[in-house]
Amino acid sequence: MTNKPIKNNTPVDRKNVKNKAKEVIESRELDQIEELSIRIDTLVELLSDKGIINKKGYINNVMMRIHETSKAKSFDECDEI
Repeated sequence: MTNKPIKNNTPVDRKNVKNKAKEVIESRELDQIEELSIRIDTLVELLSDKGIINKKGYINNVMMRIHETSKAKSFDECDEI
């Protein structure tokens, strides 16, 4: 069996292709939470790649801390009532 390239016989509207290439996609402004999340993700990736931290351990630690904080806040709200 030979590896022959598959030909795509669908017609191409060259005018439409040229117009799509001219469209400019502008980026949107990120809010502070999105930007901070990207920065932390990037930092964790870099530290994990260099072997400084264990990424899975970090993620587990963060999830546990988020859960503890959320629970503490709900107890505080119950105490205020």
